[in-house]
Amino acid sequence: MNRSVIRFILGNILKIEGILMILPCIIALIYGEKEGFSYLIVGFISTILGLIITSKKPKEFIIYLKDGCIATSLSWILMSIVGALPFVLTKEIPSFTDALFETISGFTTTGASILSDVEALSFCSLTWRSFTHWIGGMGVLVFLIAIIPLSGGFNINLMRAESPGPSVGKLVPKVKYTARLLYIIYFGMTLVEFLLLILGKMSAFDAMNTAFGTAGTGGFGIKNSSIGEYSDYIQWVVTIFMILFGVNFNAYYLMIFGKLRKALCIEEVRCYFIIICSSVFIIYFNIIDTCKNIGEALRLASFQVASIITTTGFSTTDYELWPQASKTILVLLMFIGACAGSTGGGIKVSRFVILIKTMFKELGSYIHPRSIKKIKIDGKPVEHEVIRSTNVYIITFVLIFALSVLLISFEEKDLTTNFTAVAATINNIGPGLELVGPTQNFGHFSVFSKYVLMFDMLAGRLELFPLMLLFHPTVWKEFLYKK
Repeated sequence: MNRSVIRFILGNILKIEGILMILPCIIALIYGEKEGFSYLIVGFISTILGLIITSKKPKEFIIYLKDGCIATSLSWILMSIVGALPFVLTKEIPSFTDALFETISGFTTTGASILSDVEALSFCSLTWRSFTHWIGGMGVLVFLIAIIPLSGGFNINLMRAESPGPSVGKLVPKVKYTARLLYIIYFGMTLVEFLLLILGKMSAFDAMNTAFGTAGTGGFGIKNSSIGEYSDYIQWVVTIFMILFGVNFNAYYLMIFGKLRKALCIEEVRCYFIIICSSVFIIYFNIIDTCKNIGEALRLASFQVASIITTTGFSTTDYELWPQASKTILVLLMFIGACAGSTGGGIKVSRFVILIKTMFKELGSYIHPRSIKKIKIDGKPVEHEVIRSTNVYIITFVLIFALSVLLISFEEKDLTTNFTAVAATINNIGPGLELVGPTQNFGHFSVFSKYVLMFDMLAGRLELFPLMLLFHPTVWKEFLYKK
């Protein structure tokens, strides 16, 4: 294990996070808030510590997959701890556990909150809270790769450990340029949404934070009503951009370079839009009798489907009051999630495509035992290793999910609350049903349950295995004792 590289990466994470805290400091300066001093202090200390740690560069920048997973997991834990400190220092979230829950929820783009009154926060804290979504959406290590010259040709292992989806590849020959290209697309789309929200007469502050939450598919609202009190135009803009940020970014790369037909032919993206349209269609007809008119029914159905499948978690209505069929569809969408290579969470559409094709292949083998048929996606055969890793991922996901539900069930809350609380956190969605519904929060859980749900948020964002690797005895033996 290359401990010096892991140390160097963690040092750079501290520097980056310290610099990023300049934004809430600027907001505090604009609005004359004393809470900005807490962000200034934490940002300054974080930057200084990062400079000290990175003053000694590693002799070799080789990063193997195991090193990449360990560095990624430790980086996300470290930046969550540091990111939670300003909330504690400002006393806006005095409990460290609650502050850590809120920060992990932000960085993992989950959007589950312990706050009952969001609007009581200062402007700078609201900004940092939403900004964590934007930072975590594309990934801080992807940003690190884009700006720090990590040599050795192993940078792809960092991207694989952090980027959501069953497989991660390079868009261009060099990983560094791939990371830069991803962030250019990410920043550009965020800026376009911000401008469109401004055109809808949204204040610059609200537009900035809403764009952060949409781009990272996070869902932290700056109003207690989330997006519900904004105009129909703004709700439609947010709906469209939630869906767009849930698309595989490879499609945008192809579009930029004039390969529109190839982008539209990506099977995962086609399935993603089919699922969205089908879900909107069913929910629309299911709730139309409870709405004022057909326009409202279509807007509410489209917004909530987009919010759940992309794991954003914004809301414009209390869908707890919807018919059972609509709520069931939303719960199913929680698990499906967005596309691989997007900022969305969930199991991912591509994995479900692989699983369904594997099921049909298995059925075919019963009918024609001697037939040899390859599973194909986008006209290309899917390697056995990808199918195997998908199956292992699903099994691991189910085991962690079941154990998490069991652990938090000792609080004697109802099954729907426990089930959807875990579903909402491990899939990085935010709201669930019953006591964790769109008008509720997670503040009523015990400290133990909050740490279980924090683990689920991190595990879901990091695709399970990078975080689980931290609990392997061999890893710690190598990390602590190997020279």
